[in-house]
Amino acid sequence: MSMLRRLDVSRPDYHPAYVVWELTLRCDQPCTHCGSRAGTHRPDELTTEEALNVVRQLREMRAREVVLIGGEAYLHPGFLDILRALKEAGIRPGMTTGGRGITEPLARQMAEAGLYAASVSIDGLEPTHDLMRAAPGSFASASATLRFLGAAGIRVAANTNLNRLNQVDLEPLYEHLKGSGIRAWQLQITAPLGRAADRPAMLLQPWDLIDLLPRIAALKTRAFEDGITLMPGNNLGYFGPEEGLLRSPRSDAGDHWRGCMAGRYVMGIESNGAVKGCPSLQTAHYVGGNLRQQPLRDIWEGSKELAFTRARTQDELWGFCRTCPFAATCLAGCSFTAHSLFGRPGNNPYCHYRARTLAKQGLRERLTPKVPAPGQPFDNGLFELIVEPLDAPDPRPPTPRELVKKRKWAEARTS
Repeated sequence: MSMLRRLDVSRPDYHPAYVVWELTLRCDQPCTHCGSRAGTHRPDELTTEEALNVVRQLREMRAREVVLIGGEAYLHPGFLDILRALKEAGIRPGMTTGGRGITEPLARQMAEAGLYAASVSIDGLEPTHDLMRAAPGSFASASATLRFLGAAGIRVAANTNLNRLNQVDLEPLYEHLKGSGIRAWQLQITAPLGRAADRPAMLLQPWDLIDLLPRIAALKTRAFEDGITLMPGNNLGYFGPEEGLLRSPRSDAGDHWRGCMAGRYVMGIESNGAVKGCPSLQTAHYVGGNLRQQPLRDIWEGSKELAFTRARTQDELWGFCRTCPFAATCLAGCSFTAHSLFGRPGNNPYCHYRARTLAKQGLRERLTPKVPAPGQPFDNGLFELIVEPLDAPDPRPPTPRELVKKRKWAEARTS
């Protein structure tokens, strides 16, 4: 269960309870959808000594869980030392990884250092995953990593970015991950952030959610039976018929989206010490300070860039989201996703309720690229939102491979 679901968000006590910390931008895979455009390290990344000082500050700020990411966190020279320090500070250490370079011995070392849980990014069946990761053999190495981590006693999970390349893989991918022993699976939408902004053809269109969300809900029902916690990421869903099922960690619960937690209970740290309210927020707009120049407490308590969601109201929304009946609670969904489309938060077309509402009127929204991204980590371009008839021709027809997979999936559902 996510730590955020254990917090009583109705009684604000804002502190960075859940932290995602990018240790390095160095990476061993050139993924085509990487929001941080990872590959080589930043020239000014925190040293191990500086990172250990950050751990002490996180403890003072009552951090409960820190997820180490990259690039690849294990490529930082102080990775294991930082893991040990987090564990000793009483902070639960986790990790998100592509798993390309995790061997069986390294998995044991990570477990000995105190790693509690690891989520391996697997973005489709082998052909799709290797295509998205631009690394032949990546699917095999990620699948092996799940085995190595599980054998070492680490809780294993998976995470998947959903887009038009891999949405047809969803059901068979679940079977593969279940067979690999995962305890949890997080699904999110590939937003046009970083390298994904350079590839608009891979992105879902808002109307794709009408088909996708019921499929995810059906998988979640199966996952309950299989003892797997399947949860949507922060940019997937919103108040469709399956909302209570999708957001709930238990089959008898009826939870729902409660608004963006960036800078409220969530915090991101970039590898050079830059601090922002969420790890995926655009660097150019949301960094509130740097840990080399300011203590973490001063940044958290005094930076307007980190505080933007703490006092957000419906008056700051625009477009469809301003008039939505769920506006006061939802507040336009995921901030970085909306910003990645329009250069500001407050209006988010990746919404199941919104897509269904427009479909009932015979309409849909189409995103089309307008301004390219500049090519920096956590950057975005700009998109234009076009309202058109629901039955308008799809400007990007499915590939032959997609048609074959869709046919096989449909046949399997009806057999």
